[in-house]
Amino acid sequence: MNDESAAALNAQGSQRMSAPHGRSPLNYIFGADQLRGRDIIGIEDLSKEELLLIVQVASDLKQNKFDSTQTQFSKGQTLAMLFEKPSLRTRVTFEAGMTQLGGSAIYLEGQLGIRESVSDVAKNLDRWLDGIMARTFDHETVLQLAANAKVPVINGLSDREHPCQAFADFLTLQEHKGKLEGLKLAFIGDGNNVVNSLMLFAAKIGMHFSIACPRGYEPVKELWDITLELAKTTGSKIVLTDDPIDAVKDADAVYTDTWVSMGQESESEKRIKDFKGFQVNSALLANAKSNVIAMHCLPAHRGYEITDDVLDGNQSVVFDQAENRLHAQKAVIALTL
Repeated sequence: MNDESAAALNAQGSQRMSAPHGRSPLNYIFGADQLRGRDIIGIEDLSKEELLLIVQVASDLKQNKFDSTQTQFSKGQTLAMLFEKPSLRTRVTFEAGMTQLGGSAIYLEGQLGIRESVSDVAKNLDRWLDGIMARTFDHETVLQLAANAKVPVINGLSDREHPCQAFADFLTLQEHKGKLEGLKLAFIGDGNNVVNSLMLFAAKIGMHFSIACPRGYEPVKELWDITLELAKTTGSKIVLTDDPIDAVKDADAVYTDTWVSMGQESESEKRIKDFKGFQVNSALLANAKSNVIAMHCLPAHRGYEITDDVLDGNQSVVFDQAENRLHAQKAVIALTL
């Protein structure tokens, strides 16, 4: 977050600590109500100001800037958590986040649209609960939930985007680099859902972004084109290459993710072969800035997309990212429900 944006948010939110009893102090942060009742489907749907607001609230929650009487933003509320894919970080952080904010969460596992239509599921949950978080295979499933539920729907992951991961990642970048605008984030590996969210976020806030991937593994063209258009207005430099060394040159952060995501297991042998040479290791990081940080959204496949010495080394902020999933989820919950 740049100094101007941070100053504006902090100045307008200066009354947050003196909010009347029973009112969420978030009502006293400039622009906080603009996300109330909103769906969080993807970074592509959010403005720069909304993205920075989520990061700011996540940071405030992490730093305990609200006293003990002002943290129960979700008291009495219940969140449905729909999982088509198994999860460690998404499940634990959303469930713990709801608990810490005074609410509760219900875990539901299974393929949506099989036993009952997605629209009927949404219409049922809408009558009982205060919000829905869904971790799905198909992005269309999240869109159907949102179209048929009056309560906020949060994309916990789909094949198109992973916005909640991006919120945690940009909080981590801000903590370690002291700013966001003007940094360079390099991604090495598959142009997947995480990349889609990262590049959109970067372009919207004026961060430079490069991705190195084998040919045929580029990000979704539609979102890539949107990213390039956004960059024209913010000054972001957006680069796509098949050369990892070129991608990490002058990078402040180097990010990677698994080469084989859930649902792609049948492609494992081919993907491992195709991604040879796209590993994040100490030799690759030597081409970036001397104070570069290494990032990974986890789970990591050690020895494939990232080496042990990088993942466990002094440059790694991987487990800071994992911790910040909790604070990012809490921010999304507190702002939308």
